[in-house]
Amino acid sequence: MTRILAIETSCDETAAAVVADGRHLLGNQVATQIDLHRRFGGVFPEVASRQHVLAIQTVIQDALAEAGVGRVADLDAIAVTHGPGLAGSLLVGVSAAKGLSLASGLPLLAVNHLEGHIYSNWIQVEGRPIFPEDEFPVVVLIVSGGHTELILMTGHGRYRRLGGTLDDAAGEAFDKVARLLDLGYPGGPAIQRAAQDGDPARYDLPRPLGQFVGKAHQEHRFNFSFSGLKTAVLNLTRSLDAQGVDLHSPDVQRDLAASFQAAAADVLVAKTLDAAQTFSARRVCICGGVSANSALRKSAQAASDAAGLPLQIPPLFLCTDNAAMIGSAAYYRSRSQGGMAGELGMDIFANLPLPEAV
Repeated sequence: MTRILAIETSCDETAAAVVADGRHLLGNQVATQIDLHRRFGGVFPEVASRQHVLAIQTVIQDALAEAGVGRVADLDAIAVTHGPGLAGSLLVGVSAAKGLSLASGLPLLAVNHLEGHIYSNWIQVEGRPIFPEDEFPVVVLIVSGGHTELILMTGHGRYRRLGGTLDDAAGEAFDKVARLLDLGYPGGPAIQRAAQDGDPARYDLPRPLGQFVGKAHQEHRFNFSFSGLKTAVLNLTRSLDAQGVDLHSPDVQRDLAASFQAAAADVLVAKTLDAAQTFSARRVCICGGVSANSALRKSAQAASDAAGLPLQIPPLFLCTDNAAMIGSAAYYRSRSQGGMAGELGMDIFANLPLPEAV
């Protein structure tokens, strides 16, 4: 059994986990900073970095204790996110991981945060169908506050980027629309709560780039755009306001939130299933913070069932940033490379892309 201590500090979650064989979660701890950043309406990078410094030692110790590990040296490796993310936040996690690696003599593994989100689907959780270890090709939608990307995965560590957002990420659009509707922060959960009893067909909002779904040889077939959808909501609110509609009315907010949420989910699901069918995927995976959205999960399940494709979405606690996914990604990447080569000299890369190799 290979046990890895993983550390994740790419944004505003301080997380540590112990993962065995890339699949089994032995210990998992996350310290959130949501309350600290709520006053700013978004993540304040300097505040996030300082909070990571305050929390990281306790989070690591608690993860080890939960896993029943007495000493770091009793494990097999240490893994840490080195990008993409906020530079100051990444630096805290990488520095802590380097210190533990030097003190314990364990190899240090650098992990791409996006690859981590992908591998959140490989972690076994009680009551959830087991994802076959080597069932490829797989089409993966990574959808979060900072990223919206469509990936063809042909093997462990083997990726081809099919498309991505041309402007705002989906999660960013959720945050901006929630702010526009005065629903609070973070935007994803706020939109979902408001939309729960709303009418998703009440307002006709665009499905940006949706016209290219199923159109071979179209440049933007697998690309996304959410800036126009956000602007459409802004223009709609201005029009309603000019008509004397109370934008703070719960009924109006519910219908606006539901209509926006449906538009975003429709285009995400349509393009993901289009890619899966185009590349004969054996399974569809959705991951990242926005994959926690109930409307997206329901729409994706219905579309996957209709297409006869298995769908894998992490449980809610693995959708948002966590270290368990980093430990899983580290295990499978090192296995595909034939061993755990230490990377003590690693640096942080705020804009690190997902490595492409098919």
